[in-house]
Amino acid sequence: MSHPPAEAPTGSVSRFSQRLLPLLYQHRLMSTSQLHYLLTPHTKRPEYLLRQLRHLRTTGLVESVDRRASRLGNCELLWHVTAAGCEVVEASSAVTTRSYRMSTRAAASQLQEHTLAVVDTGITFTKWAEHLGDECGALDWEPELAHRVREGDSRMGDDAFLVPDAVLRYTHTTQEGRRQMLTFFLEVDRATMQVARLGQKLSTYARYATYTPLAGRRRQARGVREAWRDRYPVFPRLLIVLSGAGPAALARRTTDLRALAAVDPRLSQGGLLRAGVTTAELLKEKGPFAPVVTPLLGPPELTNVLLTPFQTT
Repeated sequence: MSHPPAEAPTGSVSRFSQRLLPLLYQHRLMSTSQLHYLLTPHTKRPEYLLRQLRHLRTTGLVESVDRRASRLGNCELLWHVTAAGCEVVEASSAVTTRSYRMSTRAAASQLQEHTLAVVDTGITFTKWAEHLGDECGALDWEPELAHRVREGDSRMGDDAFLVPDAVLRYTHTTQEGRRQMLTFFLEVDRATMQVARLGQKLSTYARYATYTPLAGRRRQARGVREAWRDRYPVFPRLLIVLSGAGPAALARRTTDLRALAAVDPRLSQGGLLRAGVTTAELLKEKGPFAPVVTPLLGPPELTNVLLTPFQTT
């Protein structure tokens, strides 16, 4: 049951802002250009969008920071909701309530580019969905959803949880008219993380594929049930999207990830985890239905991320 916010100025929130605020709330930090594509793609320039954003900033519902990596001296603004903005969104029940709050300090930190890269990856899927007549909208990916992988400490960020960069849902209609409801774990790697650390996270995905909560293990009547089955109809595919370096460096990174996966018994013997690697450039240029994904296990030939099952050893 939702409750109206005590102080939030809901009367001053336009219908357009009622779409804009949940978007910023869910994705945490977005650039003007990203918002422009998702909210006002029919306009050449984002004047109306900027007027709405400035009004929301005046009323204390959103705040902006400069992008640290702005090029050619042109300062691009990045936007996030304030605590008051969060109250408005949470009262509306437009999106799932999240405990995370983006602060101005965090928005101005080195986290900027990774957060924006995750949004860019989601936007790539929405663009191809529009082009192909599929379904994947602005709210169809959620960043940093926690998934428990072992009993024990409930602190966020420890090894009791798997936290993908995003969980993305995509509905594809085949040439035969059959609808496929696909779910992806997305990991966006800008070549800033050590490959070994990313390999450790791959192992955590494999742990999640077989993790059964203690309460489930105690059930005798209906057998063992893995935790993921309470959230997903089938186990999501893992897609690692590389960027932040040249083609040769990203190819080496892919080779290293495959080598780590091959010697990890959780991955090589599990069979349930289907995972592959692509680059942001390939995904953007050729789309998710082209053979742009290198499987982490099995033959290294490029395959189709959405339609062709990944081969495993």
